[in-house]
Amino acid sequence: MSTFGFVQARMGSTRLPGKVLEPLGGRPAVQRVLERVARTPGLQGVALVTSDTPGDEPLRRLGAELGVAVVAGSHDDVLDRFQLAATELGADTILRVTADCPLVDPDVLGELLALFADTPGLDHAGIATGAVAARPGLRRYPDGLDGEVTSAATLALAWEEARDPYEREHVTPFIWRQPERFNLALLQAPEDLGDERWTIDHAADLAFVRAVYERLADREPFGYREVLELLAREPELRELNAAERASSAPVR
Repeated sequence: MSTFGFVQARMGSTRLPGKVLEPLGGRPAVQRVLERVARTPGLQGVALVTSDTPGDEPLRRLGAELGVAVVAGSHDDVLDRFQLAATELGADTILRVTADCPLVDPDVLGELLALFADTPGLDHAGIATGAVAARPGLRRYPDGLDGEVTSAATLALAWEEARDPYEREHVTPFIWRQPERFNLALLQAPEDLGDERWTIDHAADLAFVRAVYERLADREPFGYREVLELLAREPELRELNAAERASSAPVR
């Protein structure tokens, strides 16, 4: 069985264009994500999955410079792009991480892979984060520690059947919208941290993550617990993106 980490990236964010190349502790955000995903236990390889449009040429060039596999496909049909990457690389299991999550924790991703591998019959497993709506008893990780694992067979089924543009753009909704059809699981945190916002969607989010790297880059690879310890020492850092945290709505 071959398990690959696919880092999804594009330059054309509507809210913060070019965010994935913004420097964090001296390295582009997407490079930070690629390096963190590569540290995940149980992976056979990591690929940068981007588009074949001229606007994403800087990403394709950076991937080549870093020596990682680069798969370029449809700009809008990201599900098709992932199916192309799975086919080209011969992946049996796909770990999906987006490049706007530069604080993603390799140890948590490793726990997600272990959950998927150790639970017979799973089609898809995700990390419960602040991107998932709060509900009683659900213990979420911070928004920005997101990751998903899907079997290649389940991904191919979604690719064949999904027609909703939202499901084509966001890769996995066709799967997790159908719990009656697919066997799904969520990796939960030791405690609910879903109100923490560590993803990059806006300039204020970038300022927050950049401040974290300014303080912790020399301790790389640091994990989410080190970030929590930093915030306990400097709680004022949360004010950098407090408005975005208050106004953000879960996507699931």
